[in-house]
Amino acid sequence: MSIPTQKPHIIAIVGPTASGKTSLSLEIAKQFGGEIISADSRQVYRGMDIGTGKATRREQRMVPHHLLDVASPRNIFTVVDYQNGGRTAIKKILAKKKIPIIVGGTGFYIDALLYNYDLPSVKPNLKLRRKLEARSAAELFRELKRLDPRRARTIERYNKRRLVRALEIIKMTGKPVPTREATLQKKTEYRVLKIGLIPLPATLNKNIHLRLLGRLRQGMVAEVRRLHDRDHVSWKRLDDFGLEYRYVSRYLRGLVTHDEMVRETEKEISRYAKRQMTWFKRDPEIHWIKSPATAEKIVKGFLRINASSVRKGL
Repeated sequence: MSIPTQKPHIIAIVGPTASGKTSLSLEIAKQFGGEIISADSRQVYRGMDIGTGKATRREQRMVPHHLLDVASPRNIFTVVDYQNGGRTAIKKILAKKKIPIIVGGTGFYIDALLYNYDLPSVKPNLKLRRKLEARSAAELFRELKRLDPRRARTIERYNKRRLVRALEIIKMTGKPVPTREATLQKKTEYRVLKIGLIPLPATLNKNIHLRLLGRLRQGMVAEVRRLHDRDHVSWKRLDDFGLEYRYVSRYLRGLVTHDEMVRETEKEISRYAKRQMTWFKRDPEIHWIKSPATAEKIVKGFLRINASSVRKGL
């Protein structure tokens, strides 16, 4: 008789920006013996700390974090890079008998890590990229809309980095960008618990406003200036990162006033939060909660189920 084996269990904490994922993940990790894997497409870059809400050094000492500061902001870090790095992190965490806790708002990264994603293995074409990057975001969006209207409906139309990547895939493969449904096989080697934070709209908007002001007080403008002056990240590249980095870089170039920078950044973050929720609401496996206490109860139940499954041979 073979001894049944249990799938490794993983927790994912998801939700829109400014919903409280970081503080919840730290509490869950400390209470249940977990380590955190960031699922944020910008936290992978070194030097982008304040504007991405990256865990502080103190928080990283409290709980080990993975997939932070693994790439230069001058380089492109793809979802395939994230998938490979994340899977390596999961193996390391499980080898220590700890619980991997995936935390972030980049839904595509989370799905690519958890499931059998068949991602397009299109390597960067530097010649093509230079040609595309010489064009404006509006021109790139118009071409994407012509070549792949479906992708154009879901992309951030002013994010040149993503527009260039989408057009690169189309031009290199001769096909539209694969849809989430086409690339995703809903199979996983893990037992997954997904917890989603969903604050009321008024609460989320207030959180976004207060967090932005707090980041400005912490030195976000100096961070962007340092990325450009010391780390040689171009203005165009900073603009491509979107959100805080786009509008702070424009402020530093004298293209907008301080008040315009704050106002436009806040509006862009709110729009981004809505796009995140559109992605996550399609996933029926997410347990949506409004309080950390509820999350702790769900995690306790999940871990008890795992333990009992082994005893019952499930």
